[in-house]
Amino acid sequence: MSRLEGKVAFVTGGARGQGRSHAVRLAAEGADIILVDICSNIPTNRYDLATPDDLLETVRLVEEHDRRAVAAQADVRDYARLREVLGGAVAELGRLDIVLANAGIAPMSEDEDDEIAGAVFQSVIDVNLVGVWNTCRVSIPHIVAGGRGGAMVLTSSTAGLRGIASGSSGSIGYSAAKHGVVGIMRSLANALAPQSIRVNTIHPTGVNTPMVVNPVMQAWLESKPERGAAMSNPLPVELLEPEDISNTVAFLVSDEARYITGVTLPVDAGFCNQ
Repeated sequence: MSRLEGKVAFVTGGARGQGRSHAVRLAAEGADIILVDICSNIPTNRYDLATPDDLLETVRLVEEHDRRAVAAQADVRDYARLREVLGGAVAELGRLDIVLANAGIAPMSEDEDDEIAGAVFQSVIDVNLVGVWNTCRVSIPHIVAGGRGGAMVLTSSTAGLRGIASGSSGSIGYSAAKHGVVGIMRSLANALAPQSIRVNTIHPTGVNTPMVVNPVMQAWLESKPERGAAMSNPLPVELLEPEDISNTVAFLVSDEARYITGVTLPVDAGFCNQ
């Protein structure tokens, strides 16, 4: 039997990148998958986000493992919509055991002006912090109702453990949000422990996904050469692959990690140790 056989996982930002990788890996481990993604662009975020076709492709990849997938377009900033979608999916699949609060944006840029700086900062806080909280809020009642315990993994970043060497509003908002995710995790890990619900954060270094590999991010890194050097990894790898993060996620949500909760776990090629 696969180690997640019979369980149901909820993945936000599941249309591509780490979210898709996590969904496919958990399906390979036996879980049915609930997927949401905004599947449209956010004006303050200058690189393209996922599309409806991307979300359908994740569904196809999950179904290749003979697992069920329920997918919907939903913005994690929209609590009511997220609650509606998850409620319908849990009714269809019968339970909820695992939550991966993965959706996020990285609106890094140096050429912003005062007129848009506040909007950029607010957008990244709303997606990367409020969106994580909304994901937790809509999920917890379903896991508690199952009475079987569960596992939640909130995606932070190395920027949730260290500051980013940039004063732009997008960079500061990103780091603030990712630090805030740790606070959500630590509070929920204590609050939900009596129900055997474990909550942890993962902290990736740069990962080979469209959030990192795009012209806007590349221009931001190249605008100050020392910035790229400061963000390099001690181990000889420039970018991790999404599957490298999914390996850790699959472990954290499995019974092999049944006594691991309240942990900030870097998957960072040694970045935070330098």
